[in-house]
Amino acid sequence: MQELEQAEHGSVRVTPKGNDRVVIEKDLSSEEMILNMGPQHPSTHGVLRLECKTDGEVVVEAEPYLGYLHRCFEKHAEMVDYPGIVPFVDRMDYLAAMNSEFAYCIAVEKLLDVEIPRRVEFLRVIVSELNRIASHLVAIGTYAIDLGAFTPFLFCFRDREHIMNILEWASGARMLYNYIWIGGAAFDFPADMQKRIGEFVDYFRPKALELQKLLTENEIFVKRTRGIGMMPADVAINYGWSGPMLRGSGVEWDLRRNDPYSVYPELDFNVRVPDGSVSDIGDSLSRHLVRAYEMEESLGIIEQCLQMMPEANGFDPRSAIPKKIRPKAGEVYGRAENPRGELGFYIVSDGKSTKPVRCKARSSCFVNLSAMKELSQGQLIPDLVAIIGSIDIVLGEVDR
Repeated sequence: MQELEQAEHGSVRVTPKGNDRVVIEKDLSSEEMILNMGPQHPSTHGVLRLECKTDGEVVVEAEPYLGYLHRCFEKHAEMVDYPGIVPFVDRMDYLAAMNSEFAYCIAVEKLLDVEIPRRVEFLRVIVSELNRIASHLVAIGTYAIDLGAFTPFLFCFRDREHIMNILEWASGARMLYNYIWIGGAAFDFPADMQKRIGEFVDYFRPKALELQKLLTENEIFVKRTRGIGMMPADVAINYGWSGPMLRGSGVEWDLRRNDPYSVYPELDFNVRVPDGSVSDIGDSLSRHLVRAYEMEESLGIIEQCLQMMPEANGFDPRSAIPKKIRPKAGEVYGRAENPRGELGFYIVSDGKSTKPVRCKARSSCFVNLSAMKELSQGQLIPDLVAIIGSIDIVLGEVDR
């Protein structure tokens, strides 16, 4: 019997036999491949690049690369006086500019130790909750279209347009408002504004439920999101998550309730977390559900504010503090519950200048995105789209 001579070619071992090559053993192995998503990938909700290590279709690790939208906010803040920083704040999370202004003004007012007129507090909460709904509508609509559902996208942007019109009537701008000022607001509500907001609340309440059912009862949407991007509560806390991301992992943490500010302690609302009946707690679907639930809660908050808000009676919302602000020397950290989580500002004053020595922004989007490695391990490449959409990032705030 002729002795067989074996030769290895790559990972397949073959045995020569005359002119034939007979495969007698397969020792197949796979290599890791680097796959770049972005920086212009349509699912990334901004200019983000993901460097993915993949083993076939399975993601071993996904590393986010940031900085494509860096606009030097914190350095700009050192060159501009305190009121002049407000328009720069708008341009970080441009989908929730009212909420961002609110957080910044809370920090400066804490440094000034001033009391805000009661009507202004209700004005601020109303416009912030309207902006929260508008922001969640963008998050839900774009998330649906990422996963192939076009109709919810149209529904969301149709209803968001009503909010944009209301906020434009109040401030004169559609997205970058410069409305909440230090110590007050740029304008009081126009005549019949409260009536118009009340009409929107009545209109949108059934629409919010309809939108919720449209996606949570969609079999394809549920299969693409349930059990995808799991994040246990303890790991989410260790990463510093906040907002819908943390509540999606089952943690009842909301700054409006746990570290209350403005008139939120006087208002009745629930901190909504998933119960596990529709989703697996901590997955991408849970994070989506929290945003859907929060829109209902925001409607209730707005209704209560409309009923409790004092009458205007010639009130000037800009009269609380002078235009030139020179806070006492010291440092302060102020924070608020934004649609994407905790937005905080650490401000240092030297007591002499009308400009801050330091103004550091703590971005919830940046912190939430930092867990991308944890979320992506062991997922399939198409599931990265579902995971990124569930984070609801705004790259203007991530890069600052």
